[in-house]
Amino acid sequence: MVRRWRRHSVASTLPALALAALASTTTRSTPTRAPTDSATTATTATTATTTKELNTALFRRLVADVAVAQVRGPDPAWEAAQRDCAGLVRFAYRQAFKALRPQRLERPLFVDDAGRGTDFADAATLVHGGSFSLMGRTDDVQARLHSGDLLVFRQDRDDGEMWHVMMAVVPSSGPARVVYHPGPPEPGQAPPAVRHGLLRDLVREAPAGWRPVAQNPSFLGFFRFTELSE
Repeated sequence: MVRRWRRHSVASTLPALALAALASTTTRSTPTRAPTDSATTATTATTATTTKELNTALFRRLVADVAVAQVRGPDPAWEAAQRDCAGLVRFAYRQAFKALRPQRLERPLFVDDAGRGTDFADAATLVHGGSFSLMGRTDDVQARLHSGDLLVFRQDRDDGEMWHVMMAVVPSSGPARVVYHPGPPEPGQAPPAVRHGLLRDLVREAPAGWRPVAQNPSFLGFFRFTELSE
C-alpha cells in the first residue's frame, strides 16, 4: 500500500522445478520423415502457438512463485526500500523475466505516466502508465484471472490518494489466492510481512473498502500485464 506521491526504485534463485519445466517445454523431437511444405507450415504455426502458450503459462507461474516465496521471508535481492505492494509486483515480474527472457530487461520493464519507459512504477503508475491493462471489475472477469494479474484499489484520504495492489495466484487446481505486501511500517514498528489468503475470503470477509467487487467504488478492477494481453 503506497501513497500516490511516494517513489522508490528496484533490481535469486527461482524454484528448480519451474526451471526444469522451462527446459521440458522447449524440447522438441526430430521428425523421422520430412513433411510436405503445407504440413511444415501448419506444424510450425502450431508449434509456435503451443510454445508461446506454454511459455506464457510458465512465466505466470514463475511470477507467482517469486511473489509467494516472499511470504516465508523477503529475498535478499529484493531491496528493503522497495518492499511495498507495488515493489512486490515489480520484483516478481523482474525475476521472472530474468529467468525466462533476460534480454527483455535490457530496456525498462514499466511505463510512467508520460508514456516513458521506467524501471520504477508505484501502484498508481503501474495502472496509469499502461504497464497493466484493465480487464474489468465483475465476477466473470474474476473467474478468468491468471497468476500475475492484479487487483487494484484506490481510496481517497485527507492526505491524498491511497493506492494498493494485490497479485492473483491461480493454481492449476484449487481455489485462487491473493498475495500482497501491506506497505511500509508505521513509525516504530517492525517491517510487515508479505501476506496471502484465499481470494474468495477477500471477497466475503474483507472490510468493504478492500473487497474486489463491482459494488466497491474503491476497487478499480482486475488488471493484466499488458505484454501478456497482446
